[in-house]
Amino acid sequence: MSDTIAIAIDGPAGAGKSTIAKQIAAKLNYIYVDTGAMYRAMALFLLRQKVRPEETEKISTLCEEADITIRYENGEQVVLLNGENVNGLIRTEEVGNMASGSSVNPKVREKLVKLQQALAREENVVMDGRDIGTCVLPDAKVKVYLTAGVSVRARRRFDELTARGEPCSLSEIEADIRERDHKDMTREISPLRQAEDAVLIDTSDMTIDQAVDAVIDLC
Repeated sequence: MSDTIAIAIDGPAGAGKSTIAKQIAAKLNYIYVDTGAMYRAMALFLLRQKVRPEETEKISTLCEEADITIRYENGEQVVLLNGENVNGLIRTEEVGNMASGSSVNPKVREKLVKLQQALAREENVVMDGRDIGTCVLPDAKVKVYLTAGVSVRARRRFDELTARGEPCSLSEIEADIRERDHKDMTREISPLRQAEDAVLIDTSDMTIDQAVDAVIDLC
């Protein structure tokens, strides 16, 4: 049995999971596992193999050859693909498009879940997503279901986009979030739901610092 500690944070889009998870990891000196970056690293690997997103059988076979993990070096998160630091290569539009196409492949997901579980056996981790406490890390020592009201999450997103100077509509953002929630909760593979042993934290009336402290108190 592993002596490492895993904190699993699940919840709907816009609940602040990544922001809160990163701060918790920094305060506790744990590794924040950016699962999205891992899917992008897999996409980069597949692009290098000259595979197209629609070639599902090839993707299913080739993904087994990729070893992806996350380390922290000099305070920076480093994504390693077969030992190579690929931080500067995984944020392109081409990689993002491949990640969207390949991430729905069951074999890719199965492979990355195994890698995420292996990382959690070796290091103290904070991992956020839609199914971390239910599927990826069902034995996590601390499980949190982080949520907020739809209107609150929409307002946060609206403020974020406005601050970046991007034109947007609050009503459209709210409609998008409702649709995303429905898709996440009704999808066939690993739907979003609160694990039976997860603690519900509603951040609607909380600051980020308060939410971070609430999770750390559980530890």
